[in-house]
Parts: sequence; structure tokens; C-alpha cells
Amino acid sequence: MITLARADRSLVARWWWSVDRWTLAAILLLALIGALLGMAASPAVAERIGVAPFHFVHRQLAYLPLAVAVLIGTSLLSADGVRRVALAGFGVGLVLLAATPIVGDEIKGATRWLSLGGLTIQPSEFVKPTFAVVAAWLFAGQRWDPAFPGNVVAIALLALVVGLLARQPDVGMATMVTVVWCAQFFLAGLALGWLVLCALGGVGLLGLGYVLLPHVSDRIDQFLDPSSGDTYQSDVAMMAIEQGGFFGRGPGQGQVKDILPDAHADYIFAVAAEEFGSLACLLIIVLFAFVTLRAFARASGDRSLFGLLAVTGLATQFGLQALINMAVNVRLLPPKGMTLPFVSYGGSSLLALALGMGMLLALTRRRYDGGAEP
Repeated sequence: MITLARADRSLVARWWWSVDRWTLAAILLLALIGALLGMAASPAVAERIGVAPFHFVHRQLAYLPLAVAVLIGTSLLSADGVRRVALAGFGVGLVLLAATPIVGDEIKGATRWLSLGGLTIQPSEFVKPTFAVVAAWLFAGQRWDPAFPGNVVAIALLALVVGLLARQPDVGMATMVTVVWCAQFFLAGLALGWLVLCALGGVGLLGLGYVLLPHVSDRIDQFLDPSSGDTYQSDVAMMAIEQGGFFGRGPGQGQVKDILPDAHADYIFAVAAEEFGSLACLLIIVLFAFVTLRAFARASGDRSLFGLLAVTGLATQFGLQALINMAVNVRLLPPKGMTLPFVSYGGSSLLALALGMGMLLALTRRRYDGGAEP
């Protein structure tokens, strides 16, 4: 059996003794829960659309080892390595994001997917975490050297990203990116008054989306007044959660997956509630809260402004995405095509989340002297 001593200075040994193993374990447990819930939810969805019963299960299990490799491989990086990976990933993601409305596949009225070599990817999923790291680098750079135009470049990049997302259109993703960016800018020293203006600008963008995009207005109208339109998915999800009770109906005994179109993706939390009960849902919520809050706690002790801003951005994205997905399932927010991190089906989402959380793990590693890993 191979053992790693604390005195061992090899790359793997230094990683093992400096990485946040509790956060890593929580993320891997979420991925395992996602695989189990996928086996419960996706066969019924696959049969409805005429593919093999375990079509989605096989695809998700094929992506899972790659995602774990990305997660662990990225967590081995130094802070400089994280910056380089983020810059490269953001550059490639921007190019693909710009190409998506032109050559992408339209699904449910939006063009967010690209088919490349037999694989279907959603570029915005990769832009999201890499932009958070790039923005952190720019904000920190402005603080290190006032002559460096980090804030101006960050503002220009935000406008570019939001504009490209609006072309798809993907108002939800644009809103999340903006919220995370504003949080990072505030921590970097943005005056409170400017933060209020940013918030008002975000509300204005949502209002513009409501006026210009019919699918956005329809979802908001149906949320505010359920009698105004089709609320089938929300109604079925709530019914499943109510029927699940505290301990659930039992594995394989749920009915929501047989009638809910997105049972394996956007509404997998409802499947968990029906088959495994509120107790299982509470475990999922605790895991998401643990990862997010632990990242904030470790970032607060980081001596590097870049590390603080980057980890805050990545953790906020992770927690906010989980919160939005679960809130949609319990009808606290209008329907939004946003996956439950590491739990919902989706190859692009799984790999992008692995990249983002790998960067977070890399930036929260501890030196032997108690500081952040370089």
C-alpha cells in the first residue's frame, strides 16, 4: 500500500496534505448521488423519447470519470496555473459562445448548444467559471497596480459576455454571471453606491428580457399567476415532493419520472423527494451549503486578493446555481433551465462544474505554514 508522508515533497503528496479533503469528499458524494438518482429518473425519460432505457445513464456514467479526472487534475494546479487555465478556457469559450447563435442547435426556442465531433456542448457553462477567475485576476491586478486598467477591462468583458448570452437568449445565465461579477467587484473595493447601481442595472436587464423575450415573460407570468398559462411541470414537481413525505415512496416507486419531461435534469430534485423523501433532500441541501460555506471560510483567510475574489466567485456560482434549481422545484422561482450541480444529467454541466470546483480546490489549498498554496 502506498502511503504519503507529510515530509514527502512530491506533487501528489503536497496536494494530498494541502487540499481540502472534506470539500472534495462532499463534491464526490454529490456526484455519486447524481449517478444514483440518474439511474432512478432517466430510464422513464429515455423510453418516452424512444431511445434505450439506460441511454442517459450510460452517457452520464461515461462523463463521470472524465469529470473526476478534471476535478482532481485542476486541483493540482498552482494559483498561476489556475490563472493560465482560466484565461485559455475563457478565450476558447468566448469564441464558441459567439459561434453558437450562428451554427448552434436550437432547442426549445434558444440556441445554446454546439455539435462538435459528435459531442454536444454548451459553451456558456465553461465561460461561467473561467470568467469568474479572469474577473478576479483583473480586479486584483487593479489593486496591485493602479495603472493597470483591470476594472475597465472587467467591465468590458462583462458587457461582452452578457451580450453574447442575450443573443442565445439565456437571461438566467446572464443574470447569474452578473450577480457573481458584482459580488467580486464589491469585495475588490467597489463603493456601495456603485453596487446599488449594478443591482438596478440587473433589474433593468430582467425587465428588458421580460418585454423583449416571450418565453421569459410567459414563465414570469405563469409564476405570478398560475392560472395564466401552462404550469404542468411545476405542479407535477410539487405533487411529487408532497407525496414523498419524510422517507419517500422507495427506490423505483416514484411516478413523477414517468410524466415529467425533465425529470432527469431540471427536476431531478423532485424525483429525489418523491422516492427518497425530504430526509434525502435535506442531505443534498446540507452538502451544497457545506461546500459553499466552507469555501467562503477558507477564502476569508487567504492572504491573496486574487484567491479571495476567485474562490468567492466560484463558490457563489456553485451555491447560487443549486439554490435556483431547488427553488424552481418547490415553485419559489419561475422555471429556469439550470442544472443541479453534479446531480442533474448533462455532460457540459458536469465537466464545467468539475473545472470550476477543481480551480476552487486548487486555490483553497493550504501550505504547511498555514497559508494558501502558491
